[in-house]
Amino acid sequence: MAFSDCRAQGRRNFLVAAIGALLLAGCATGPSNRPGPAAPGVNKVAVLVPLSGPDAAVGRALGNAARLAVADAGVTAFQLNVYDTAGQGAAAAARQAIGAGNGLILGPLLSADVRAVTPVARTVRVPVIAFSNDRDATAPGTYILGFTPSQAVERVVAEAAKRGSRRFAVVAPVTDYGQRSIQAMAVAVRQAGGQMVGVQTYPSPAEARGAVRRLPAGSYDALLIADGSRAAAVVAADVPAGVRILGTELWANGNVGASPRLRGAWFAAPTEGRWGQFVQRYRARYSGQTPPRIASLGYDAVLLAARAARSWQPGRRFPLGAIDDREGFSGVDGVFRFRPDNVAQRAFEVRAVTASGSALVSPAPTSF
Repeated sequence: MAFSDCRAQGRRNFLVAAIGALLLAGCATGPSNRPGPAAPGVNKVAVLVPLSGPDAAVGRALGNAARLAVADAGVTAFQLNVYDTAGQGAAAAARQAIGAGNGLILGPLLSADVRAVTPVARTVRVPVIAFSNDRDATAPGTYILGFTPSQAVERVVAEAAKRGSRRFAVVAPVTDYGQRSIQAMAVAVRQAGGQMVGVQTYPSPAEARGAVRRLPAGSYDALLIADGSRAAAVVAADVPAGVRILGTELWANGNVGASPRLRGAWFAAPTEGRWGQFVQRYRARYSGQTPPRIASLGYDAVLLAARAARSWQPGRRFPLGAIDDREGFSGVDGVFRFRPDNVAQRAFEVRAVTASGSALVSPAPTSF
């Protein structure tokens, strides 16, 4: 990832200032989910998330984080409205939001909901910035902001190759996430000048140990475990000594260091520094609640919209070109931008697992 010169700095000042507000903004109680009338001459932005059903806790956190960003950044260029995708369905929620005059959709969360919303929004040329991590859910005017497996895999493989690893293997679950990780691994190893020497899959964490045992002993010097902390601990018990163990962004959320064999393993994930500040602000505003890691997407999506809204004239369509800014944006999770395929490209850092958490191995770039 190349670094840009100082010309990019001015174009990111708004978002950097908004991130600084994480420490400076005051506390307040969260507003109602019910959309209200917009002030005259003010555009509307919809947040589509599940507010009922099994994903309600995540959906509410995304909505809360979006409201927090509005407050922290002092956004007055648009009104934010939150709609429930679970009760009435994502397509119906999108139609309701568009009918109410919302010119930009943030969300939805689930890939199936993104696919349902896309044709509704495309008909009226309303862009969608989804919280999903399914890169296959993109479409013209629909962007994926979530953390895709390829981002973490590419970063950690590149760092391992830089430090001497050459022969790579991967064990992954028989899931969409696992399959995407395997595909990303093959690309990343090739780009790093290494050799892919083994791939094994497993149907459940309990059977993960058998997968690593099927890899030929001595054939690899780096192993990616494309799963969460539970499966990683199972696999690690049978990884030969001297092999560098690698993980994905899933490890940032689990107690990976509880397994002694995983201590020292590397994983790539969004930068940690601003996340801690975000959590403090979120807890202060929402009665001590601790947000899930994905909540940062709601915050960052609003910051992106707020910067673009500076050229969004009331009553006009959202300026789609602002989303495609190649110099990118700065948010809770570091710098990011959308690639030509409409998937967010992120600047991840590499961390080493410790008994108490993790330690920085390689910092994330601060610009593109």
